[in-house]
Amino acid sequence: MHPSTLPEPIAAYFAAEHNPDALARCFTPQAVMKDDGHTYTGVAAIKAFMAEASAKYSATTAPFALDREDGVQVVRAKVTGNFPGSPINLTYRFRLERGLIASLEVTA
Repeated sequence: MHPSTLPEPIAAYFAAEHNPDALARCFTPQAVMKDDGHTYTGVAAIKAFMAEASAKYSATTAPFALDREDGVQVVRAKVTGNFPGSPINLTYRFRLERGLIASLEVTA
């Protein structure tokens, strides 16, 4: 899947994979992210989680499918990194608001 087929905030999110500052700019100030059994609220919490995960797992993400369900952009991606079970296909559910990510839920 070519990144240009993704909505801009989602393409920017995946392009900034190992840059927590750039990732933080993809989210609304009150954004909520659910990943790995935890919920992170606000840009500072999301940025801290993403920085830690990036350093710990060195994961790379390759989106391969995009669907829309009930106003949510659903991206399926192959994630490869330094973690048990790698590689794995994950589902990213993005709710966009005014050109930014208002919520993101990542599930296996």
